[in-house]
Amino acid sequence: MNRRGQTARFLTGAILLTLASFTFSACGGSGTDLAGGGSSGTGVSTGSITGFGSVFMNGMEFFTDSQVAPGFVTMKTFMGMDNSSMMDQDLFHTGMVVPIHHGPNDNNAHQIEYQNNLQGPIAAKNSAGENTVTILGQTVVVNDTDFATLNLNDIAEVSGFVDSAGRIRASYIAMVPCTMMMMMCTASEFEVKGFVSGLSSSGFRLGPLPGGTGTTVAVSFAPAGGAGLADGMYVQVVTKDAQPASGSITATQINKLTPRTVFPEKAVADLEGLVTKSPSGSGIVLAFDVEGKRVQTDGTTQYFGGTSANLLPDVKVQVQGTENGGVLSAGKIIFR
Repeated sequence: MNRRGQTARFLTGAILLTLASFTFSACGGSGTDLAGGGSSGTGVSTGSITGFGSVFMNGMEFFTDSQVAPGFVTMKTFMGMDNSSMMDQDLFHTGMVVPIHHGPNDNNAHQIEYQNNLQGPIAAKNSAGENTVTILGQTVVVNDTDFATLNLNDIAEVSGFVDSAGRIRASYIAMVPCTMMMMMCTASEFEVKGFVSGLSSSGFRLGPLPGGTGTTVAVSFAPAGGAGLADGMYVQVVTKDAQPASGSITATQINKLTPRTVFPEKAVADLEGLVTKSPSGSGIVLAFDVEGKRVQTDGTTQYFGGTSANLLPDVKVQVQGTENGGVLSAGKIIFR
């Protein structure tokens, strides 16, 4: 996990982010191929950033900007804002989970998108078993080093993978110095993302996994704020609540987003994540979930670093396959 250790670097990024808001091949690892274009001519690779020089992710190097071609600019969006003029390592950080859109059968990054899982004050710390913190009703698992430096009421930004219990296993966590961010955030407004379940006229439950499984928090809203909502929708909830009151947070704004596990139809996708639902089926034809995304295997699926017997909850895998009607048909499964 990475923390923003240099305030000056962070402030530089914050300034550029503010200005932007007003203007609006190498392979590594056995069995890792490029997730190139399907019949839609689209490739999408989703995982945590492991390094820079270009952008390294899922055991591969994705070329950006002038590395692609002279004058080429990779579109880089950070929390919905276009920051394409920034250098990769000044905008993104190792551990951030991002989708990278690239060309058919190449690793030229056309677009890199970053949306955190949540941002808000730490309401509780628990070191029993695994180290966890609670933020806006969500449970975040952190490593020993980060846990020792986190304090109650610190405002944290979290990016990571969702486990089978609906907890966020942070691959990136950073303190947000709101008083120094030139109004990019304030200490009185926070946000959390997830799937809607149990929708009523005045509220719903929000959690990192679809269908309301795992850790969820109740969200209440004014009638106008709930217009157009539906169960299963992935949303960003903005709230002024530092933590749930009587188990609920009140939304001041609700924005519909596209989850990082949704790919264009027939696109070839490369998805890194944790197994969130054990396989069902028999023999070579199995169905299981990665971050709530349905994955289907068949007789052509290849396994690297394990077998189908190792597809257990919370095991990290990289699935390469083709999107078919909301299901990722797995060509390769690589155990991480």
